[in-house]
Amino acid sequence: MEGGGGVGQAPSVLTPYESDAHYLGAQMRAWRDKHPGLSLAKLSVRINYHASYLGRSERGKQLPTLDVVFAYDRAVGADGALVRLRKMIDEGIDIRSQAARDGAKTGAHEAKAPAALAGNPDTETPWSGEEISLPILQDGKVVFVSVPRRALFGISAAAALTAAVPTAAFASSDGAPPLLLPDTDPIQDLKTMRRLLIDMDNLMGPRAVLQKATEQIHVIEALLKTRSGADQRELKQLRTQYAEFCGWVHQDVGDYRAAQYWTDRALEWSYSSGDPDLTVYVLARKAQLAGDMGDPFLAVDNGEAALGMARPDTKLPAVAAVYAAHGFALRRDAAEMHRSYDQALNLLSTRDLDPLSPWGVWLDEPYIEVHRAHSLAALGQHQEAAAGFNRAIANLPSGYTRDRGVYLAREATAYAGAKEPEQAARVGLQALSVGASTQSARILTELAALDAKLASWQTVQGVKDFRDTLRSMIPHQK
Repeated sequence: MEGGGGVGQAPSVLTPYESDAHYLGAQMRAWRDKHPGLSLAKLSVRINYHASYLGRSERGKQLPTLDVVFAYDRAVGADGALVRLRKMIDEGIDIRSQAARDGAKTGAHEAKAPAALAGNPDTETPWSGEEISLPILQDGKVVFVSVPRRALFGISAAAALTAAVPTAAFASSDGAPPLLLPDTDPIQDLKTMRRLLIDMDNLMGPRAVLQKATEQIHVIEALLKTRSGADQRELKQLRTQYAEFCGWVHQDVGDYRAAQYWTDRALEWSYSSGDPDLTVYVLARKAQLAGDMGDPFLAVDNGEAALGMARPDTKLPAVAAVYAAHGFALRRDAAEMHRSYDQALNLLSTRDLDPLSPWGVWLDEPYIEVHRAHSLAALGQHQEAAAGFNRAIANLPSGYTRDRGVYLAREATAYAGAKEPEQAARVGLQALSVGASTQSARILTELAALDAKLASWQTVQGVKDFRDTLRSMIPHQK
């Protein structure tokens, strides 16, 4: 494996003062070396970036994009040190000279991230810089690699929309806590930012919002040190909501380790938020995450726990019942699965729900039925699943671009399971257009599985068109 870490292969000697890219790469290697046994191959699996790309980044042969450094930083526990260095390079700061003035060691592979390089968070996004991460299909799994930004077509609109989001954080020269925008209420700014990020996630996919969502948690943490009373309670609720959103975004990217981390933080923080409904919602989300990870027992346990705690005049009991239902499907218990979905429908139709409750406002009959279809596919009832997806997608509200792509990909996979390859390929092409634009790992991983399922029908023209298009839009690497 290129870049070191393999059995019997000594890591290459690094030359951190040859260029800024070399210095950053040496810092990355130094942080990774703090974790014995963390090879590039293992790190690649953990953060979904190709090991050869990570190896070139460590050796200074390639300047990694900000989103790569962000994922790398989190994985090695650098607490933002690597991200700050990468941002300084974009700002034109000579980090080698800065490090030398701060007394950093100059020996190859010995540099440590200097505290003086802390800097302030800025508005860089995963779309920034000269390169951008794109997915490839590798052994049935989606892995992200970087390509020159100029090679892409149509990315400028996404970049422009991302850049239009208000500045993430500022810090004053007198050491005051960061605010989102000067001369405005930071709590309201945080609420506005969260709504914008949710809308952007639905339209553009998770990778366009990931860094900004995480940055807001740092803003909230700083504000919490200066606020009290109602402001502090509201900030704690926002911190929980942002952490839950970060968990969701990582879940959609396919980084389940990070999704678990943020969802666990959200549950932990929810207890001090003063909002029991928020705790119930996060617990239900943990059930959904467990279902996506294929853990039936945790999906049922968390779902039923949330159901038992939920206020009856909200949609929360129905939300919990839906996520528990898929756990029953993973257990191969069709009767309990249908009972739980029917319970969710009954809870929606028979209770006088609080019209002011913000929880599960998106939950409706089509949402429940599309999840039932997903569970039917898990049970091997592919024809019924495909029909369920088709009905639910027809009733999906506008604006849910990424979700529509997920459901289309699952519908296509269901058709393949039902041995209807032409239908599977036709629907798969629709899902592919959404997956390529949003870079949702849930969509692309589903399509990778579809690609494998359709291999036995590769002479069918529609199937050939789908597989050729998949490879032209999302390269396949063996």
